[in-house]
Amino acid sequence: MTSMSRARVARRIAAGAAYGGGGIGLAGAAAVGLLLAEVQLARRRVGIGTPDRVPNARGLYGDGLPATGEPLRLMMLGDSTAAGQGVHRAGQTPGALLASGLAAVAERRVELGSVAAPGACSDDLDRQVALVLADHGRVPDICVIMIGANDVTHRMPATQSVRHLSGAVRRLRTAGAEVVVGTCPDLGTIERVRQPLRWLARRTSRQLAAAQTIGVVEQGGRTVSLGDLLGPEFAENPRELFGPDNYHPSAEGYATAAMAVLPSVCAALGLWPAEEEHPDALRREGFLPVARAAAEAASEAGTEVAAAMPTGPRGPWALLKRRRRRRVSETEPTPSAQPR
Repeated sequence: MTSMSRARVARRIAAGAAYGGGGIGLAGAAAVGLLLAEVQLARRRVGIGTPDRVPNARGLYGDGLPATGEPLRLMMLGDSTAAGQGVHRAGQTPGALLASGLAAVAERRVELGSVAAPGACSDDLDRQVALVLADHGRVPDICVIMIGANDVTHRMPATQSVRHLSGAVRRLRTAGAEVVVGTCPDLGTIERVRQPLRWLARRTSRQLAAAQTIGVVEQGGRTVSLGDLLGPEFAENPRELFGPDNYHPSAEGYATAAMAVLPSVCAALGLWPAEEEHPDALRREGFLPVARAAAEAASEAGTEVAAAMPTGPRGPWALLKRRRRRRVSETEPTPSAQPR
């Protein structure tokens, strides 16, 4: 599918989500029927060997930094990818990696929380956001959402998926939190999924990622493409970047994702160098209609899309950025910072 075609599909899905449509799915009924046997086989092949216990990474990061002032609050929402399922140590989860990286950049302690749930689809974000906002402490400074893979595998209508995500971003932004969304990963990179399901999984993953981007940006959040960031690297090094179950990322895979998301988290909080916020023509950055920016982001590694000019000849415009990644280190919470 070309970028322009993906932009048109994404625009239709996002419009359906905004205006109450529910009939735009990610795959035709005929294709689903033909692939039913392949889906059942794939389900039996993947997911074996996943650790049942998700490491508890909640706590305070930035050991050794001055304990003056309130720590930054980072909250993880989403599915098993946001929770860090597939690894054995708390410091290997994306939340821990982002918290330690953010603390290093901000030179300030970071308090990490998580309401992410393995197996969650986008309709669970309503519950997760309610948990975040029910906390009578401070509203998180930054929320990172990783969601979408289960929406594809459970055949949730794309309009419904985007509607739930957009609503979650709107509620968090209204409460005063910055929001960065890691969009739907490329399920076509799962080693044990065979053709033609692999082709369909890649196509539908990218369609959903592009539609998610439109919905998120229109609500004042920003997105980072995880699909094409991990896709080529997973395809070339599946045993290195996938975990024991051949489905969830390994520690190296999560570190790769965290390195892509960290610059956007820092930029959302105003911590990135000012010169990095201007579009760089040499990196093919610039202002685009939001649907076109979403389609391009779904096709390229680690691309960020954020709101820019509110209106234009073809609707809202967005800034497309290809940020330089910062390496993050694996850091366990200090004993004094374990969840209370």
